[in-house]
Amino acid sequence: MLNKPYRSPSTSSFLDNLRLSRLQSLLRRGELGLVVLAAIVGVIAGLLVALVSFLSNGLHWLVFGVEGTLSGSNITGHIVLLGPIIGGVLLGLIFFVLSKTRKKPMIDPIEANALHGGRLSLTDSIIVCVQNIISNGFGASVGLEAGYTQIASGAASKLGLKLKLRRGDLRLMVGCGAAGAIAAAFDAPLTGAFYAIELIIGSYTVLSLTPVIVSALVASLVANQISEHGLVFEIATADNIMPVDYVPAIVLGIVCAGVGILLMQAVSFIEETARKSAIAQPFRPFIGGFIVGLLGLVSPQVLSGGHGALHLNMNAQSSIWMLLMLFLLKSFASAISIGSGFRGGLFFASLFMGALIGKIFAFGVPFFHGVSVDPGIYAVVGMSAFAAAVIGGPMTMTFLALELTGDFPITALVLAAVITTSLVVRVSFGYSFATWRFHLRGESIRSAHDVGWVRDLTVGKMMRADMRTAKVGIGLEAFRKEFPLGSTQRVIMTHDDGRYAGIVLVPEIYADPMERSGENLTLERFLRYQKDVLLPTMNVKQAAALFDSTQSDALVVVNDRIENRPAGLLTESHTLRRYSEELDQRRREASGEF
Repeated sequence: MLNKPYRSPSTSSFLDNLRLSRLQSLLRRGELGLVVLAAIVGVIAGLLVALVSFLSNGLHWLVFGVEGTLSGSNITGHIVLLGPIIGGVLLGLIFFVLSKTRKKPMIDPIEANALHGGRLSLTDSIIVCVQNIISNGFGASVGLEAGYTQIASGAASKLGLKLKLRRGDLRLMVGCGAAGAIAAAFDAPLTGAFYAIELIIGSYTVLSLTPVIVSALVASLVANQISEHGLVFEIATADNIMPVDYVPAIVLGIVCAGVGILLMQAVSFIEETARKSAIAQPFRPFIGGFIVGLLGLVSPQVLSGGHGALHLNMNAQSSIWMLLMLFLLKSFASAISIGSGFRGGLFFASLFMGALIGKIFAFGVPFFHGVSVDPGIYAVVGMSAFAAAVIGGPMTMTFLALELTGDFPITALVLAAVITTSLVVRVSFGYSFATWRFHLRGESIRSAHDVGWVRDLTVGKMMRADMRTAKVGIGLEAFRKEFPLGSTQRVIMTHDDGRYAGIVLVPEIYADPMERSGENLTLERFLRYQKDVLLPTMNVKQAAALFDSTQSDALVVVNDRIENRPAGLLTESHTLRRYSEELDQRRREASGEF
């Protein structure tokens, strides 16, 4: 029997690194490697969506005794109230443990791609996904889409980090994970792909299109092999769309924009009220669960994401008052659920509420003269427009309507509505639900467009530490002896205790027309930029703005505002050159030029 050759640990490590290096080289060589990796991410996303859906449905059966969709059931009794309360207690316990063990805030895929170059913690993603499963499984009025995208994007980011992908490629993989998650959830590959492009990656490029679509297609296929996913609507067709039919669709888009803004502000108001109250965070989900349970006693359609309720109401004949009551109940339940701390998103809830708005709006469609479209179609138009207002992504919602109905004329009406909605929201409000929450936290981002590199390129990384310094009390003659003309362009002056005093330009000393001698002559009148300083934490844009406002060629970097001790020197030319280099690098990554 032949023995295997012995390999030392160092030899095995070297071979592993060599294989990894070859794999990285393959992925960086061209687009084909990224497409293969995107397909792998799609498989992972499809499996994870099926798993999360299975666990949530299992909780519905275990807690409420319901098979299938919770919001579409006729469940009654005390369990409707107790389910969300129990879920709130469990979430409260999780919040209590996390407050002791994890201090850093958890980030989502949009923030990861905008600020962190696609770096997303898989551990945090699993925690968020578990919280989402508990929230949805115990009846809180939130969907699972946030959990789907979080866990799939987290897994994609982890894979990309293991392979040491470039910043642009890592962001692309996070987008592929989100695309696969949404595609698998709705059995809608185009919707998933454009969700990633519009909301997660933040821009469309030829390089990103193929991997994202491949991931979405593969994820949808994988999820369908495991269980049935997606939505299919049977509604009246719209064969003869007339120009006049676009008028009510556009009006409906404006209505959805206004109501969507009110919903986003309501959620933020509830969150802010809970944060400012004396109620500790672990107790807030319990209170929120109690309120949601009470609303569930009025109508179980407000529970969970709303898949079953959407099917029930899409073609049902209901009075305007019944639809209005259900919309108010669902919107209040969703706002309370998220505001009190339940994990989840408003993706599907916004689809359900938008369909209700469309059906309510349909009662007024006969007042539009010459309209030939069946009023029920406006449920689809309202669904897409309201989701575009809350979630963002007008093309995402347009393709969702197309893939759910398979009707191109209806999709044309949807496109008119969602474009109107997006324009109104962008002009009057400026944020989607995700970016509005970033704004409330003090972040300035409005999309997933990569701005994190600007923050990473700080003054501390660009400054030079080898600066020439002197005490401000040094005499003019002594200064001239120590710094002859041509020895340096500028000298950093400090007080006796080391604090920054200003900058002296050496040519100005020698250009002074007055004859001066003696050690008692000071340099006070030659000091410049005594108050204008940079901090190491400032980013390149802030530094460039300060150079522009002070009209300075160079500024001193101090350690902080309190000690005010010189730490380095930064010139305007170097700042602008580094900024230009990074911009060019981002452009080459986006266009596929490596």
